[in-house]
Amino acid sequence: MVYTGVLTKMQTDFQDPIQYYLVFKSDFIHVNQLLDKTITITFAGEECLNCGLSKEIYRQGFCKSCFFDTPNAGDWIMRPELSTAHLGKEDRDLEYEKKVQLQPHIVYLANSSNVKVGVTRKAQLPTRWIDQGAHEAIEIVEVPNRYLAGLTEVALKDFVADKTNWRKMLKNDNVDEDLKEWRNKLKVHIPAEVRDYFIAHNQETHLHFPVHQYPEKPRSLNLKKEGSYSGKLVGVKGQYFIFEDNTVFNIRANEGMVVDIII
Repeated sequence: MVYTGVLTKMQTDFQDPIQYYLVFKSDFIHVNQLLDKTITITFAGEECLNCGLSKEIYRQGFCKSCFFDTPNAGDWIMRPELSTAHLGKEDRDLEYEKKVQLQPHIVYLANSSNVKVGVTRKAQLPTRWIDQGAHEAIEIVEVPNRYLAGLTEVALKDFVADKTNWRKMLKNDNVDEDLKEWRNKLKVHIPAEVRDYFIAHNQETHLHFPVHQYPEKPRSLNLKKEGSYSGKLVGVKGQYFIFEDNTVFNIRANEGMVVDIII
């Protein structure tokens, strides 16, 4: 069977294990059902997720012109501390920015390759942790807007990592940490204007991924360069396909790519 569509971030369902769905415009694939099957993925073009035109993808699934125009790619997306909607100041589209920035946000600790601090909208939990391949996570603070969350993240980055080592995450090269202890240790470094939002008594969330075999030496697939790839799917973690021969394919990093998938 052949499925053709534009890659977007896999949708997920928080179960044990996590359930993954690759959604196209007119069809979808329940990825968990493909485990231990050989699939072929072929590059078939590119389509901007914003304008829908067949243009080369620049970043984050957008063509170059859309990347510098759409509010979905504003600098505050990656750097929440740059948010200005709470001040009534527009970056690219104030109404959109108010909608996204002026809602509850969570600053959290997640353990995927190491303990890291991160920010997400409250409505995006636990999806955000799933996408990062975290096997355990915990909330630190809940604030009313994105700016305060970004302010907190910046303050804590001096004491805990803010990046995931994707190779270690995929190899499952990690150890369990006491995230409640980490949270309490970091409390003193939270900015004064955020301390009233500190979360003191919640428990860790644990996540289990559908992986039958972890790669020993992950090799990232550049599908645009290679054109086509066939392999036995043995796992899904974060937003990665994991294949038996140590090849891994990052769905999120290839958003906007048009592919044919043969099962």
